[in-house]
Amino acid sequence: MSVVSVPEQTAAQPGAARRTGRRPVRTLALNIAAVLIGLAAWSLLSVVGVQGLPGPLTVAERAGELIADGTLATDVLASLRRVLLGFVLGTALAVPVGFLMGWYTTARGLLEPYVQFFRTIPPLAIIPLAIVLLGIGEVPKVFVIFLAAFLSSVVAAFQGVVDVDRTLINAARVLGASDRTIFAKVVVPASLPFILVGMRIGLGSAWGTLVAAELIAAQEGLGFRMQQAQLYYDLPTIFVGLISIGVLGLAMDRLLLFAGRRLTSWQETR
Repeated sequence: MSVVSVPEQTAAQPGAARRTGRRPVRTLALNIAAVLIGLAAWSLLSVVGVQGLPGPLTVAERAGELIADGTLATDVLASLRRVLLGFVLGTALAVPVGFLMGWYTTARGLLEPYVQFFRTIPPLAIIPLAIVLLGIGEVPKVFVIFLAAFLSSVVAAFQGVVDVDRTLINAARVLGASDRTIFAKVVVPASLPFILVGMRIGLGSAWGTLVAAELIAAQEGLGFRMQQAQLYYDLPTIFVGLISIGVLGLAMDRLLLFAGRRLTSWQETR
């Protein structure tokens, strides 16, 4: 039997630690380089005369104007409130529904046809129905975003339960664990990576649905501001809205990724 000596373990661990420590720094450097390259390419395209394309400085000036008069802050808060509310509600419902479908065959047979049916319908196609049934207030806007987040997350939660290693479940049964214990101690932890991936996809869907959701008689919000700017061919304002949505979405995605790494620290990553 091969045994690794303590000195060898001690020698190997610092090297691994150094590699692990260098990885975030290298990733950050690559991220900054990617942003700078993107800004340079954007500037070049605006200089060579792509029709109507504003440069980064023009967009930055417009962003400064919108920040100074409070418009951007108001729009960001309105859109962020709608996305967070729809995303949280959608995810909160998707996880238990996904667990029910994955754990109980009866629930799967009853619920899966509806989930798969509505997954084929874009949430944007629900907007006319939402307006007719729910009016033109905040409820239909949040509902459309909720639907986008729910349909993206429920399948991930369901798949996480279905893909749990049966060996782990059988081993727990042999040791005398009840179904409740198996579900809480085996199924839920094993499904967590799937759920977090589904949440990230659902978050992207929620932000992707935002602009269309704010078509419903909105008076504020990033999507609303972009639609108003379109009427007057105000491209800098449109770019400010696009960049704001991208930055907010990226920040929220990074937070989910960080939380996922903390919750699944037991899982091997590379």
